Amino acid sequence: VLFLSSDHDEYRPPVWKSYLYQLQQEAPHPRRVTCTCEVRTHFLSVKDADQLLSQAEGSYLIRESQRQPGTYTLALRFGNQTRNFRLYHDGKHFVGEKRFESIHDLVTDGLITLYIETKAAEYIAKMTINPIYEHVGYTTLNQEPTLKKHLPHSPEALDGPAPAKDDCNTEERVHTFRGPHWCEYCANFMWGLIAQGVKCADCGLNVHKQCSKVVPNDCQPDLRHVKKVYSCDLTTLVKAHNTKRPMVVDMCIQEIEARGLQSEGLYRISGFSELIEDVKLAFDRDGEKADISSNAYEDINIITGALKLYFRELPIPIITYDAYPRFIETGKITDPEKRLESLHEALKLLPPAHCETLRYLMAHLKRVTQYEKENLMSSENLGIVFGPTLMRAPELDAMTALNDIRYQRLVVETLITNEDVLF
Repeated sequence: VLFLSSDHDEYRPPVWKSYLYQLQQEAPHPRRVTCTCEVRTHFLSVKDADQLLSQAEGSYLIRESQRQPGTYTLALRFGNQTRNFRLYHDGKHFVGEKRFESIHDLVTDGLITLYIETKAAEYIAKMTINPIYEHVGYTTLNQEPTLKKHLPHSPEALDGPAPAKDDCNTEERVHTFRGPHWCEYCANFMWGLIAQGVKCADCGLNVHKQCSKVVPNDCQPDLRHVKKVYSCDLTTLVKAHNTKRPMVVDMCIQEIEARGLQSEGLYRISGFSELIEDVKLAFDRDGEKADISSNAYEDINIITGALKLYFRELPIPIITYDAYPRFIETGKITDPEKRLESLHEALKLLPPAHCETLRYLMAHLKRVTQYEKENLMSSENLGIVFGPTLMRAPELDAMTALNDIRYQRLVVETLITNEDVLF
């Protein structure tokens, strides 16, 4: 029995459950069969294949289809019967979604999966009962909804249907674990040769497919798994660094307010794209230690450009795709008081990290408008700049997205003007 050491003294260290590991060790081994009998044609019949494979569990052969020449079938002996699977090749061999370098590996993985799912079907169905998840350091006290989703994607039996693609912005991916691995939700062994489960790129959590469906939709990201600042999910970034807002937002705004509030065309004038890219690389490489001072970048427009680029590259915008329609509807309201009320309700739809970042940015932009005589940037001008930066239409046609631009501007303009009331 294997034990997991724990940094939390108040918890008893979880015990890894080895039953499924033992079953994998017991699974039949593949035995390639070569046809030695004389056949009247170059096609091997189903009956002949069955006879050749009847000698031992795990026996397998490949035969060309007589009805569809050029297509091939993997015939495999399991459970005292011959099972047939259409075999494909696109550089790798596969019968389902998992792809293998060799037929031998494909059959080995298939026999393991068939054996375990046959012997332990009832056990597998109950695996998610009494999870150890809270004992391994991934949960947080703050269980607010996040934008993470799970990819229900892991090994299937050879004759199982291929799972549908999951269309979501997630950093959790199908993963091949080298050497024995145990699920960090249910403590059971993750069986198979490849793609045994999924791994969260935020916190490193390793789980089965079925366990991923019941893991709480919140985790404490591990800095070892957060490889960049730009293009990283905002909620993931702030949790990884244990901050209210992304450090790039704080650092850029502090630098701008220290030396650039009176700069003409602030946020409207673009800096050199190569230098903006340098700032981005500095944040990705050095994090909060990035040097964005006047010694490194004399032109304040480089820093404003880097801040706008950060917002544009967020995988999920500050005003999230889910909340976008509500904000656009708010922009269409002509009555100022009703628009304000609607906007106040719309803000409640944003995740905490998004709402806090938006609040901090709006307070900054309001301070920018206080120097309008010098920088020529009114709330309307800033709305034009930041509308499309903070709000992106979710899968709308070009004409609809174009029509939304004016409402995006109105929303941001109202947020800036009424920042003290709305937040």
